[in-house]
Amino acid sequence: MRKSKKVIAVVLSTVMAMTMLSGCASKADNNSSKEATSGSVESESNGDEYTIGIGQFAQHGSLDNCREGFLEGLKEEGIEEGKNLTIKYDNANADTGTATQIAANYVANKVDLFCGIATPMAQSAYGAAKDAGIPVIFTAVTDPILAELAKGDGTPVGEITGTSDKLPVQQQLEMIRKILPDAKKIGIMYTTSEVNSESAIADYEAAATEYGFEIVKGAIATATDIPLVADDILGKVDCMTNLTDNTVVSGLPVILAKAKDKNIPVFGSEVEQVKIGCLAAVGLDYYELGKQTGVMAANVLKGEKKASEINFEIIEEGSFYGNTAVAEQLGITIPSELTDKAVDMFDTIEEAAE
Repeated sequence: MRKSKKVIAVVLSTVMAMTMLSGCASKADNNSSKEATSGSVESESNGDEYTIGIGQFAQHGSLDNCREGFLEGLKEEGIEEGKNLTIKYDNANADTGTATQIAANYVANKVDLFCGIATPMAQSAYGAAKDAGIPVIFTAVTDPILAELAKGDGTPVGEITGTSDKLPVQQQLEMIRKILPDAKKIGIMYTTSEVNSESAIADYEAAATEYGFEIVKGAIATATDIPLVADDILGKVDCMTNLTDNTVVSGLPVILAKAKDKNIPVFGSEVEQVKIGCLAAVGLDYYELGKQTGVMAANVLKGEKKASEINFEIIEEGSFYGNTAVAEQLGITIPSELTDKAVDMFDTIEEAAE
């Protein structure tokens, strides 16, 4: 896993070696250190250098925040791009075939560690890396057990571990009920091929009746299905709530535009979705989730623990985020008991990043 500095041989004549052995040995060490520093950047602490492959399944704000937080977590542990870390980064653009190709490429290039961001990418990463002896660290995987990346007791299935973005479903439902006291039906769109969404849907269905809601599901196979399914589901519900479904999140601007035309609130699952037009969310801070993952990766790279010795981790509590500009458009007042405890409130609607 680690790459050690190459020691440069110092050629000495037989006469010089007999008379200046200790002095030349010292110079050889100094010259070796200088050349290693100039030829490739080394760690200030122990001289190790690392190459990490980061595969991200889709392009959207929450996963981007995960990646940025991941790099920050590594940096806090002394592993920093441009000093002792080389990053290879690719985005699958929500295509499982591309995710598989990215994983195979990183394995062929013998990266020291593979970071898989989002469930389909993490599954592809482990599938490619498990026989190559390359550890995998995942993040933004809703249900690692259902995704077969962890055993039922939370222990790893191999040299793989990471962090889960399991949604605080009950907190979300409680929040929706406080904002919409008369609502009865909540629409949820999901991608049939994403096991993370299947897990979240099951959690919502199990908890919905406790808060007086019925869940209306809208399944899609690809992003091209989003407009038609959105039109159908918006005609049946009082509001929508969003998962961490990568394909749906990538098409969220389309859903928000259609919901706005029908004056139907859409709730998000994390802060970036609230920024671009969801009314509110009890969600995770994906940057902090990424940082947590980066620290775990650093432990593995430094040899402090194997990935197989670390159970996956979860951020237990969600944070409230709201958007007063969206509330005003909808003619809704967000209760003060929520806004007073908000981590952040937004008064504008940002344009979604391309």
